[in-house]
Amino acid sequence: MQIEAPTAAAKTPKWSSWYLTMPKLAVGLLVALLIALLWLLQDNEKEEQRATLIADVLWLEQSIRFHLESNSEQLQQLALDLARNDDSDALFDTRARHMMRTNPELAHIAWLDYSGVTRGAIPGHVSPRQGATAPRERGEDHFDLARKLGKPVFSRPFPAQGESFFELYIPVYRGNELSGMLVATHSLNGLIGHLVPWWFVEKYQLHVIDDEGATLASKSKLDTAKATLSHQVSLDPPGYGLALRVIANRVTTSTAQNLIITLIIFLAGAVFWSLWAMRGLMRHRLAAEQALRSEHAFRKAMEDSLNTGMRARDLTGRITYVNPAFCEMTGFSAGELIGALPPYPYWNPEDLERTRELHDKVLDGLAPAQGFELRFRRRNGETFDALVYEAPLIDADGRHTGWMGSVLDITERKRAEELNRQQEEKLQATSRLVTMGEMASTLAHELNQPLAAISSYNTGCLNKLASGNFTPAELHGAMEKLGLQAQRAGKIIRRVHDFVRKSEPKLAECDLAEVIDDAIGFIEHFAQKRQVHIERELPGWRHPLLADQVMVEQVLLNLMRNAIEAMGETVPERRRLVVQASEHDGVIEVRVIDNGSGIADAVKERLFTPFFSTKPDGMGMGLNICRSIIEFHKGRFWVEDNPGGGTIFVFTLPLAEAEHPHTP
Repeated sequence: MQIEAPTAAAKTPKWSSWYLTMPKLAVGLLVALLIALLWLLQDNEKEEQRATLIADVLWLEQSIRFHLESNSEQLQQLALDLARNDDSDALFDTRARHMMRTNPELAHIAWLDYSGVTRGAIPGHVSPRQGATAPRERGEDHFDLARKLGKPVFSRPFPAQGESFFELYIPVYRGNELSGMLVATHSLNGLIGHLVPWWFVEKYQLHVIDDEGATLASKSKLDTAKATLSHQVSLDPPGYGLALRVIANRVTTSTAQNLIITLIIFLAGAVFWSLWAMRGLMRHRLAAEQALRSEHAFRKAMEDSLNTGMRARDLTGRITYVNPAFCEMTGFSAGELIGALPPYPYWNPEDLERTRELHDKVLDGLAPAQGFELRFRRRNGETFDALVYEAPLIDADGRHTGWMGSVLDITERKRAEELNRQQEEKLQATSRLVTMGEMASTLAHELNQPLAAISSYNTGCLNKLASGNFTPAELHGAMEKLGLQAQRAGKIIRRVHDFVRKSEPKLAECDLAEVIDDAIGFIEHFAQKRQVHIERELPGWRHPLLADQVMVEQVLLNLMRNAIEAMGETVPERRRLVVQASEHDGVIEVRVIDNGSGIADAVKERLFTPFFSTKPDGMGMGLNICRSIIEFHKGRFWVEDNPGGGTIFVFTLPLAEAEHPHTP
């Protein structure tokens, strides 16, 4: 079935992309505006909170300053009254106690004389400075400063009794002369505890810090981890770098604002959902169109690039589709093939019956999974070999509508395989000739014995005839022995002829013991010259072997000759060649064991590589041919290390019962 190329209707409509892009831009702009609105609201609240924080801090600083100035004015008034009143001790006690009750931040009030000696103190005569653990500055310095200036002087803060204090020095004049000094000790904790209202600490964290940033006093009910805003002002009086640092809690949104934000988010979500639904419908339609275009492009590209022929048939055997590669392979056009029923134009008339049988098997669902080979005919009459694989065609609804076949032209491959097989047969024959050439001395030795015996018996018979002194029985016995020796020589010649002649591989039942004996007979003289003792270890059974006797004999000869040569450097008493045979799971396993120098691992990896040899004059094809022969017999061939030193070559061959269970 041919698919036409897409026209303008198959092109992607540009307006559809705008239908998807514009809603995205609109929603993106809406989200950006919402984020900007929320950020502006949050920033506005922060600015409002910062302005409120600054105003509250300034109000608190002003309250503390007014309060300290009020204390300073009361103490100055007390200093004036002490200078005019004769009963000054009683006046100090009354007024000082009153100030202590009305000003909780006052920890101590003392009245010193001109020389700094305490005349009176509330409470007691011991001030917090005298109990200070690390005073920063001696009180006498502030005393002298107030006397020189003639006005109130605040001291630096100092730690005592686990908190921080500062002092206010008020000079007392009688007339124009200094008669004493009032010293009022203020507690920073008491000061902020008395002057900072409850609503302030509900909103802020308050810290009194010194010029080094150390906290001297604090008051708050907030969690420090949540603070985000802060403001700092100088605390003067008392000065000396003291400052008020106020930290505000993070901005909290109101319920109405949270409700508005929630509604906006809900509406935005509804818009997103509606756009997503519309987008899904549009994408579904566009995806269907794109799938059709992609399917057509994919199939077109596949048709143009494949070298494999593709052919589809329905359930009745009618051809419904062919690709260009199949048309080129058969020489018929798509119009000639589509709609055709068996017999198809490309079927080979000489193989019509088998082709029809395989065709019916495919339609019945019995096509071989590994494929099958057929010979087809091109339009010009030329035939070619094809490898065909068939698979069921399933439509979108899961129904079986036909069969799809892939066809490979394997003519060249089969021709190459046949050429390779012929070359390998020639190489095997050449290898046997080389082997016989290397064993020429052995053959000469074997033929020399029967020929010498024939000559001796012939000479004896002639001598008897010449002497006239003989009986027929004597000549008869000599002639029988002469005939046996002639048969022996003929058998040797025939065995050599069978071994070296070129013939097609022929699998037949043979006796492994006879094959091994013949191979040992060929190489025994060669082994004796090398002082190698050959042993055969065969079981008592005589199960028939399914093999080509000459090819198996060639494998044994190659392996035994290699084993004998490998033991050239072994001491003579250890030159022992063993040929073992055993049966395992329907196969015969043959082992050729030597006590030679062994094979290195690096050499073992390349041992079966063609033209690789460890011998200076070796061809490098012996072991490769051996492996090819064993694989031809459906066996395995490998090498192992001999635990006692040397090498073991192992190969397996199938028994006749394994291939033909009913063979007696």
